[in-house]
Amino acid sequence: QVQLVESGGRLVQAGDSLRLSCAASKRTFSSDAMGWFRQAPGKEREFLAAISWNGFRDYADFVKGRFTISRDDAKNTLLLQMNDLKPEDTAVYYCAAGTYSHLTSTGESDYWGQGTQVTVSS
Repeated sequence: QVQLVESGGRLVQAGDSLRLSCAASKRTFSSDAMGWFRQAPGKEREFLAAISWNGFRDYADFVKGRFTISRDDAKNTLLLQMNDLKPEDTAVYYCAAGTYSHLTSTGESDYWGQGTQVTVSS
């Protein structure tokens, strides 16, 4: 069964840190890669980060140095550590699973979670 369930989103203040988690089914976690995206109100969904099955990582330029993607293979969990959060980081954050090339280039994904809301107050 394909399943991606995000958690960890909440209201924080600017400058705070937050860690998002995405629990995946074993089948989904065995995908070529997993990634994080977000969508703010009135904006298109945008790529944040991806990690391949063997640890290759890619980040959007605007999160480099602030966000870190990682995976816990023992727990089939994808993580996103977000530091120095800004009000413009407010969005619904989604995890996804698919091929590394698609996730990082076109944003196409085989599977999506339902999203978790992150709100950053100024």
